[in-house]
This record gives sequence, structure tokens and C-alpha cells, in this order.
Amino acid sequence: MDNLQLLTYIVVGFTFVLYIGIAVWSRAHTTGDFYVAGKGVHPIANGMATAADWMSAASFISMAGLIAFLGYDGSVYLMGWTGGYVLLALLLAPYLRKYGKFTVPSFIADRYYSKTARVVAVICLIFISFTYVAGQMRGVGIVFSRFLEVDILTGLLVGMGIVFIYAVLGGMKGITYTQVAQYCVLIFAYTVPAVFISIQLTGNPFPQLGLGSTVSGTESMYLLEKLDLVVQDLGFGAYTDGSKAMIDVAAITLALMVGTAGLPHVIVRFFTVPKVSDARKSAGWALLFIALLYTTAPAVGAMARLNLIETIWPGEVAESQPLAYEERPEWFRTWENTGLLDFTDKNGDGMIQYYNDANPDFRPTAEAKGWEGNELMVDRDIMVLANPEIARLPNWVIALVAAGGIAAALSTAAGLLLVISSAVSHDLVKNIFAPNMSDRGELLTGRIAAAVAICVAGYLGYNPPGFVAQVVAFAFGLAAASLFPAIIMGIFSTRINREGAIAGMLTGLIFTFGYILYFKGIFITPIAENVPENWLFGISPEGIGVVGMLLNFAVAFTVSRFTAAPPVHIRELIEDIRVPRGAGGAQAH
Repeated sequence: MDNLQLLTYIVVGFTFVLYIGIAVWSRAHTTGDFYVAGKGVHPIANGMATAADWMSAASFISMAGLIAFLGYDGSVYLMGWTGGYVLLALLLAPYLRKYGKFTVPSFIADRYYSKTARVVAVICLIFISFTYVAGQMRGVGIVFSRFLEVDILTGLLVGMGIVFIYAVLGGMKGITYTQVAQYCVLIFAYTVPAVFISIQLTGNPFPQLGLGSTVSGTESMYLLEKLDLVVQDLGFGAYTDGSKAMIDVAAITLALMVGTAGLPHVIVRFFTVPKVSDARKSAGWALLFIALLYTTAPAVGAMARLNLIETIWPGEVAESQPLAYEERPEWFRTWENTGLLDFTDKNGDGMIQYYNDANPDFRPTAEAKGWEGNELMVDRDIMVLANPEIARLPNWVIALVAAGGIAAALSTAAGLLLVISSAVSHDLVKNIFAPNMSDRGELLTGRIAAAVAICVAGYLGYNPPGFVAQVVAFAFGLAAASLFPAIIMGIFSTRINREGAIAGMLTGLIFTFGYILYFKGIFITPIAENVPENWLFGISPEGIGVVGMLLNFAVAFTVSRFTAAPPVHIRELIEDIRVPRGAGGAQAH
């Protein structure tokens, strides 16, 4: 066993012991502990836990990888996820906390005075959560397969075991305090390599400033200017130029924003604090903690892309040869073993030709050099994890990144699995099928549901429908199209009734899920080719949740207009939620 692998086992093993120790210490003894941590979490701790819940494998592992390869187009993920959290904190969290229900389906059932509405909300929630958790478990598999040098299945089984212990045993109480520790691990693991690499490339210790600085050894060549030149020399579009249509950029950004505000595993975090004013405070703290990673991600993506290309292509494209395969560095060999990086020598010259062979304008240049196609496949999801190795950082930094990636994936997976289990045990079994169930029986049902959900999540991680951030974007689109309109109309409109809400949620969910299936396939072969010419209004599957949301609103308002208005006590309840009557100390209803 080499030094890096030993160090990785030690660092990751220490974090696992820490997480399990916290779960045992904070074990849930009541349904209140299991669902909302007894409503006794401090706003700063809840802010850290929310940030960990929020910054999933998509944020830690995949987002900077997307930015590295998409450049300007990757900014939609930054804008959408950051703006969405602000929307959630300002528009929804305080009102839902004042209402005081454990789960989103409980709010929808009460607000729309209907068991059917509860069941439809649970169905929407399960679709969203399982789509989202598929991305997290893929992240777990990627991290384990590389750093613990096991196959993805073994890595998933280990990850499932860890999540099982602290999600099923500790419930929301155990998850909350575990996520505080996970936030500390993941933010340290993300920023430390970024600082090292920023100093290497620009001499600036702040990655956010390094992104706009000049390259070390030059006086006038800016980092992004150099990256533009390098990628264009290989037939790629300029890094700082966008290729997406503006309507698609707007749709994806908005889908991610409103999808955020409909994500049940984030919303439930605001029920774990003692009062409404604490929900507002914890939202503010979470935004600060989230910003530390999100402002660093653009620099990480740009620097990773530059390091990768300069490793494969040591000199100017026009004046030198690419790297010989036999001379590839150690990090290249280790990532090849995972199957997430692959070299195919198409012209038999033993050199690694890495370029954009889909660009017809670059084809004459490639043919003149004797190239017969791009020979290097790099999975976008490995860029953040491989970046410290590419930059030749110390082994302890590489081990730290492994621990951070696992922390990011496990923290969100645990939150999602708890939401699934509470939806099944509290909203379906307790409130629909067995209303006389005891607290003890409900707690046992919740734990069984969580265990089953973990098994399903593990399967989805082993057979993922796409790369992490893309799968997560689909979950956000489903949330935007189904739950968000029902929640927002439930708070701000007294006219929307149960018939309208149910019809709207089903319309939004069916349309959006059907569109994604049609173009992406998810778990089946897609019916249509996923190209802009075939998209509705030029909107990609990642952004189609916006159209689903608009259909949801339109159907809900139309159906409500032609059916009976909500009862008087429901309208009074809505007014009571919105009026900030002594909000600082308002108790749950």
C-alpha cells in the first residue's frame, strides 16, 4: 500500500468514526427527534447543517467539473443554485416554519384539506428525492473507486452502510450534528487545494481573486485569457464565450432557482430550530457558509481545465507534440483504473491527441497533423478530485479532498433518505393507512422505510442515468414543476383549492418527467435525439421544469376558478401564516 492510499484510509476512516460517533451520541428517541431534531438546533449549527445538506456531490464534485468543460455555459448552475437558496430563505422558509408541520406533504395536506393532495405530494417528493439521490450515490461510488482503490459496487456498499447507521439510527437529530462535522470537512477540503493551485498559477492565495489575476511569470497575460487561447488552439470554443441559447440559459437558471425552493430535504431543515426568527437566522448563516464554496467553484473549474490541458500538451499546439502515452503521469494511470479516464490510440502514434474532433472548422488542422479523432475521454465528475493530483499537491491535500467528496455526497444522501422515510412513514402510513399507530410504531416504520430507500439509492448509484450535476438538475426541474407552485400558492393565494393544487401538481410532474424521459431516457433508451433542434421552444431537459411550473400554475388557477373556493377556516389559516404577528417568538400552530 503506497503512502497516498494509506493516508487516504486514515483520513477517511477518521471522518467515518467521527460521523458514526456523533450519530450514536445524538440518537433519536422520539418521532420529534427523528423528523425535526426536537426543534432544538442552534441557528449557526443549523446553518452549517443546511449548507452541508445543500452542497451535495453535485456542488462539491460535479459543478466545478461542469464549469471546467462548459466554461461560461456552466454559470447557469452557479446562478440557479445560489439564487434559489435566496428565494427559499426569503419566500418560503419562515412561513413554512411558522406553520409548523414536519413535512412538505403535511403542509400540502392541511393547506389543501385533502388526503389525496397529501398522496400526490408524496409521489412528487419520491420522484424528486430518488432522482436527486441517484446523483449523490454516483458521487460516493466515484470517490471510493479512486481513493480507496475498490470497485464502485464495493464503494457503494460501504457508503450505504455508513449512511444506514447515522440516518436510520440518529434520524434528523443525528443527521443534523453529523452534517455540521461534514460541512467543516467538505469546505476545508474544497478551499485548501484551491488556495494551493491559485498560488501556483497566479501567486494570489485567494482563488476568487486568482481567477481574475495574471498568470505567474507574465505581466499582462490574464488566467482566463490564457485559458481561452489554449482551448481555442485545440478546436474548442472560447472558455469565456457561451454557446447556449439565451432562452435555455434563462430556463435552466430559473428551473434550478425555483426547484431549490421546492426541495423537501432543504425545507425540512427550517423545522429543526426553536422558533421562526431562528429559521431566518439559520437561513442567513447557511447562505454565508454556502457562498464560501460557490465563490470558489469558478476558479477551481478554470484552473483544473488549464492544468489538465497543460499536462497533456506541454507546449504550444502549433509548435510541439502532445504527451506520449508511455510518459503519462501517475495520476493519469490511477484514474485510468477507475474507467473514468480513457485513452484510445486511434492513429497508432503513441501520442495523446486531445482536441475537439466535433468542430468541423478544426478538422483540416487535425488531418494535416495526422490525427484521426480525439483520443482522450475525461469524465467531468473527476475534475475536482483529480485536480490536486494533476497540480502535484502534497498527499495530505489529496486525501483531504477524498474525505470532502465523501462528506458532500453522504450529507445530502442522508437528508434525502430521511425525507423519503418520513414521507412514507408519517405522510402515508400514519396519516392515510394507520392513523392510530403509536409513536414507537411510526419510528420503526420510518427506519424500515429509510433502510429500503438506502437500498434503492445504492442501485441508482450503481446504474446512474447521467453525470452527477445533470441528474441533480433533473431533480430540481421536477421540484420546480410539481411542489414549488403548490407551496407558493398555498402561502400567498387564498383562492387555490384542493382540486386546483392536485391537478396542477400532477400536470407539472407528468409533463416534466415525460419530457426528460423523451430526450434523456433516464433508465430507458431515449425516444428522441437530445439536440436543440428537437427541444420545445429551444429549452433543454435540464430547464424544462420552468415550462412544467407554468403549466402547474395555469392548471391550478383554471381548475380553482371553476370549482368551489377553499373553506373559510383555510383562508383564515393562510392569512394567519402570512401576518408576521410577533414573528420573533411566534409558536408553531
